[in-house]
Parts: sequence; structure tokens; C-alpha cells
Amino acid sequence: MRCRDVEALWDELRGECQASLKETVHSHLRACPSCQAMYEQYEGVAYCLSSLPPPQPSCDLAKKVVHHIAALKGRAYPVVLAAVTTPVGRLYVGFKCDRIAYLSLDTGDALEEVIVRAERRLHRRVVEGEAPAWLLRALDRFFNTWTFDDALVDISGLTPFEQAALRAAARIPPGEVRSYAWVATQIGRPRAARAVGRVMARNPLPLLFPCHRVVDSSGELHDYYYGVEMKARLLQMEGYRG
Repeated sequence: MRCRDVEALWDELRGECQASLKETVHSHLRACPSCQAMYEQYEGVAYCLSSLPPPQPSCDLAKKVVHHIAALKGRAYPVVLAAVTTPVGRLYVGFKCDRIAYLSLDTGDALEEVIVRAERRLHRRVVEGEAPAWLLRALDRFFNTWTFDDALVDISGLTPFEQAALRAAARIPPGEVRSYAWVATQIGRPRAARAVGRVMARNPLPLLFPCHRVVDSSGELHDYYYGVEMKARLLQMEGYRG
């Protein structure tokens, strides 16, 4: 029996295994000082761990379990995708319950392709449907004020970094622009300008989280999913004078 074979059998020796296997290992230990020393250390650690009191559950464990169940339950409901006509053209807006989770401008792709793209970004099933009245009112208000009620959007499926970057972009006033570095600094990650750029490129809620207001350090309008012309058009509609 080789030394590495003995090391792989530590756990089995502490449990139930064949007597012949135990005897073979013990014979090796008696003949191998280095394995014997390692085994003694292993046994010492195992004894200390076995002597520890059983961990007590956290006082807020029940709350965490409830929140987890609620999150799993929420994933059971699909996102409903509706086509809506707006001042910037037709939008595909995905919503679940009373919150908007996805938005994309119509680029001429078939509805099936839009649904596949939304499912890939949200990691959730998407089905076709009709826009409810509250959603139409919310979008109408947005295109009149260029601001949006944060309570009506759902970005809970994004990472904390993505959420922070998008919320920082939402603080840019309509008709103004800020750099990727500015967003990175706002969220306490001043060296993460490139990562911020990737978040903006994958923004599941453009317009509402206005990635079109984020530009590079030179102020140039580029790197917008729907094209530089659309980015310039949106900023012009908001009153941008750059």
C-alpha cells in the first residue's frame, strides 16, 4: 500500500470498513514514520472537531427560509411580454405581477427571437400577453417626465453589482450624461469602469435604467445596443445639449 492510498482512506478508517483494510493501513503506518505523524495530526483535528458543540441556528433563520421560499415561488410565474407603442417606437415590455422586469426596443426581430433573448437574460420563462393598464400609465408618465418609479421595476434577479450600477445610472438627471468611471465611483468601485460598461451593455431595462446617459470619458456617444443614432435621439428628446 502506497502513502497516497493511506491518505485517501483517512475517513474510511474512522467509519465502518473491513477489518482487513484497517489492518493493512495500520501495518503501513507502523512501517512509515511520515504517514504515522500525518495520521496523528489528522486524528487530533478530528477529535477537536468532534468535541465542538453543535451549531445553533441563527435567530433570523426562519425569516431567511421564508424569503427563500418566496423567491422560489416567484420564479414559478413566467414573465409576460407585451408589445407597446411609444414615442420612440414599439417596445417589448416584460412584466410579472405589478413590476416591469424586461424592456427592449423593437428592432424588427420575430417575436419568438425576442422571447428567447428575454428568457436568456432573465433565466425565466417568458410568454406573450397584453399590457395591463398600470403598465401603459407608467410608460406614458415616463415619456412625459423621463423619470420612473423604482417601485415598478424588478431587477432582483441581477447581481448586487449590476443592481448598484443600474441604480447609479438612474440618478443621472434626464438630458445629462455621466461617464462609466463616474458610475463606478458612485458605487464604491472606482476601478470597475469596464465592468460598469458590461452591465450597461446587458441592461435588461434600458430607458428606465438609462444606460443611454452613460458615455465614455471623452463624452463620445458610442457602444449602445440599439445604435449611436438611437442613443443621440433619446438624449435629444430629454433635452441634452452636448
